[in-house]
Amino acid sequence: MDNFAKKYVDGFMTELIAKNPGETEFHQAVREVLTSVAPYMQAYPYLLDNKIMERMVEPERVIMFRVPWTDDKGEIHVNRGYRVQMNSAIGPYKGGIRFHASVNLSIMKFLAFEQTFKNSLTTLPMGGGKGGSDFSPRGRSDAEVMRFCQSFMTELQRHIGQDTDVPAGDIGVGGREIGYLFGQYKRLRDEFTGTLTGKGLGWGGSLLRPEATGYGACYFAQEMLATRGETFEGKTVVISGSGNVAQHAAEKAMRLGAKVVTLSDSDGFIYDPDGFNEEKIAYVKHLKNAIRGRIKEYVKQYPNAQYTGEGTKPWAVKCDIAMPCATQNELNGEAAKVLLANGCFCVTEGANMPCTPEAIEAFQAAKILYSPGKASNAGGVATSGLEMSQNSMRQKWTSEEVDAQLHRIMKDIHAACIKYGTEEDRYINYVKGANIAGFIKVANAMVDQGLV
Repeated sequence: MDNFAKKYVDGFMTELIAKNPGETEFHQAVREVLTSVAPYMQAYPYLLDNKIMERMVEPERVIMFRVPWTDDKGEIHVNRGYRVQMNSAIGPYKGGIRFHASVNLSIMKFLAFEQTFKNSLTTLPMGGGKGGSDFSPRGRSDAEVMRFCQSFMTELQRHIGQDTDVPAGDIGVGGREIGYLFGQYKRLRDEFTGTLTGKGLGWGGSLLRPEATGYGACYFAQEMLATRGETFEGKTVVISGSGNVAQHAAEKAMRLGAKVVTLSDSDGFIYDPDGFNEEKIAYVKHLKNAIRGRIKEYVKQYPNAQYTGEGTKPWAVKCDIAMPCATQNELNGEAAKVLLANGCFCVTEGANMPCTPEAIEAFQAAKILYSPGKASNAGGVATSGLEMSQNSMRQKWTSEEVDAQLHRIMKDIHAACIKYGTEEDRYINYVKGANIAGFIKVANAMVDQGLV
């Protein structure tokens, strides 16, 4: 950055932090985008004159509400619910709902801010939003989760709709939770619309929606690898997480010829030196999705695998490709150095902002392939957009049709990153490319629509 851009970023961030104290994840997300787009805005002063970034970082609406519910023993609990409607310049708000003990306003705002650019990159008409609660479904019965979801939706339904705000799932919100949420929405609003995505296949869901984020991340990684004449074939892949994204990233990478050797959860990680196969992936899906077990149980079924607990991450395992698919800031600067020392040359984010700024700096300094989540994990929301289209048309596409569109969208996002992120030495800065490409569409729509 030149002196003007640096001064602009520093001044902007000083004001943002003062106005939003303590919201460290939100500050981190804004700084990353601002660092990329400040030189671009300098070249196009109308964006500065219209105070586009000042308007983008301010949510159009923040909804906070209490969520009272009773457990199976009749004890009353009260959680806090959120919906951050960040930006609707290019379409209705679109973004997931997260149920996790870590949820707070900072995390909701960072996710909604990131979602705005991610949705823009898909080329589909979707704005950015995010919601959730500090409720954790872990260890709760189906009846308890249902009561919580019904209470949560009783308030949220006032603020969403197929042309207003279309939530989806996220951490802690899978098919079970979407079902309960949609059922309560339908009950209260007396309408059957595509207001939520990630629905069951029998009542409006899209084929490949559960697979889309993980598959899309692998499709994006394929495009990245191709820029260096590489493929997944024969590569060792380390993946964090064991939920929806991680499961399907592992499945697709394996089918593309890679050897996937790790998965994890908040307690620790498993290392399977033999690599996963179809049977093992099916077991993980049953373990995590059906019986809601912990990843350490994998070693009982496959004793050649090793489990390391105490919340450790898999980044010390030697690999060619790393795919962080768990949660934000799970891969720090020290872990990045270990990955690089062990020969990792491609990092593809499947989660939202899983790499810290120090990790990203290390990857880019080493000139390895590195993609931010707003680009490489956009397959999930892209397929949610395709589900919205199917709901609006009262149609159902085949898995081949959805997969073809998903693959095309990920290729288009990669092409946009190359267009705006290729630097003078020909190194592709995917962070810069994704941020500028996502920003341009939203910024110009905001200018066109006036000061609103």
